[in-house]
Amino acid sequence: MMFVFLSKFLPLWLYPLGLIWLLLIAYLLLARKSAQASKGRWIIILVVVIIFLGGNRWVPAMLARTLEWRYLPPEQLPSNSTVVLLGGGTESQQYPRQMTETNGAGDRVLYTAKLYQSGIVERIILSGGNIEWSGSRTTTPAQDMEELLLLMNVPKDVLILQDQSRNTAEDAQFSAEILRKRNIEEIILVTSASHMWRSVALFEKQGIKVIPAPADYSITYESWNSLWKPSFQDLMIGLVPNAGNLSDVTYVMKEYLGFAVYRLRGWL
Repeated sequence: MMFVFLSKFLPLWLYPLGLIWLLLIAYLLLARKSAQASKGRWIIILVVVIIFLGGNRWVPAMLARTLEWRYLPPEQLPSNSTVVLLGGGTESQQYPRQMTETNGAGDRVLYTAKLYQSGIVERIILSGGNIEWSGSRTTTPAQDMEELLLLMNVPKDVLILQDQSRNTAEDAQFSAEILRKRNIEEIILVTSASHMWRSVALFEKQGIKVIPAPADYSITYESWNSLWKPSFQDLMIGLVPNAGNLSDVTYVMKEYLGFAVYRLRGWL
């Protein structure tokens, strides 16, 4: 439990906003006496650079592309397939929400429904549980995804819930246990494009053959090409840092840090 907590808490101080916060605190400590204020000038310069690099339009797009385009959508998928859908795209029903809702990663749920409607999917494993010390959810991601897929006319007997996992490593571990009991060796894996690299590696570590089927792309071919041919207005707006771009950088850093930590722990 402690590792799960630290894996969520400690990286916050390496992401752009957390790092900026630490640097500003350091400056305030150095500037308590006016004679020492000049010593903190380099910290302010570093803060400005971090905000600019993480907050402009181009750097986050380049970083996101390094993850998202590792796996592009497959041209053809096998019939009678098993899909493993990873949680993270839903928000549980809590007042004033009138139903389970999707968040920015909810495309993975929609894409899974589309795969089922195409007639190639025999079963769907819904993977995602809750962390014990995080009490903000009233249902598990697996249950939330089940509710949404039922709304999209996916039959209940097609769905298999795996709602014990607390992170992606446990998604792979617990889902693989279900797969082995059913003698299933190959899956179609559905998750966000930026999350696919780490997810594929974890499932393959479990001995499962993976066909990646990413959803939730933020960088398309058209947006990537237009990024390098901006109008003057787009250029000016794109150079101004904003929180959305910083959030994108944070997400990419989370994936790379997660991959590194999992590799060090021998999970990959």
